[in-house]
Amino acid sequence: MSRLRLVIFDVDGTLVDSQGDIVAAMHAAFGALDLAPPAREHILGIVGLSLDVAMRQLAPQLNDAALDTLVAEYKDAYVGARKAGHSGPLYPGVTEVLDRLGQQDDWLLGIATGKSKRGLDALLEAQGLTGRFVTRQVSDFHPSKPHPAMLEAALAETGVDRADAVMVGDTSFDMDMARAAGIYAIGMSYGYHPVSALTSADVILDDMAALPQVLDDRWGQGA
Repeated sequence: MSRLRLVIFDVDGTLVDSQGDIVAAMHAAFGALDLAPPAREHILGIVGLSLDVAMRQLAPQLNDAALDTLVAEYKDAYVGARKAGHSGPLYPGVTEVLDRLGQQDDWLLGIATGKSKRGLDALLEAQGLTGRFVTRQVSDFHPSKPHPAMLEAALAETGVDRADAVMVGDTSFDMDMARAAGIYAIGMSYGYHPVSALTSADVILDDMAALPQVLDDRWGQGA
């Protein structure tokens, strides 16, 4: 019997270009407290962190109650936009690559994201990706990236050895999380962190279409 392999994906900036939704929701959250929103590059710089950690970085001057309000306002704005039909596009090649990897009986697909379960479920439904991922690790149940808890849980849930798993993401948080978990780290250059920040990546790709060949080279079987 072939060994199981696990390909774990980040979501925002890796599978989905949701920067417009994220920035708009962040502006709405800060506006609800009559605060000036952070600069766009600062907002994109925290994508991947759990919201409570992200808000503390963006507004360190606020007390805990105000930060909790920011988180709640962001969630409401983001979900409201999703219900209204606003959803960032999948990056080029994502559907084709997921289809191709999913055809391998012994290759499993997973997610590790700073999103909440509610946010991830809504996004997967909007993008037609429901049912593709056998393990879905979200911020509700784990410390924020780059803590390795999400990846440790994905391995435990699937029974896959860390040597047979990879993490695919676009931020330093993804790459550092993979390094901490002892998992091969594949960085995507088109996302929200500059390539210079992906220092923990084992390899960096310029587009999703290149992923199957990298996995084939690593695992020695057709993708």
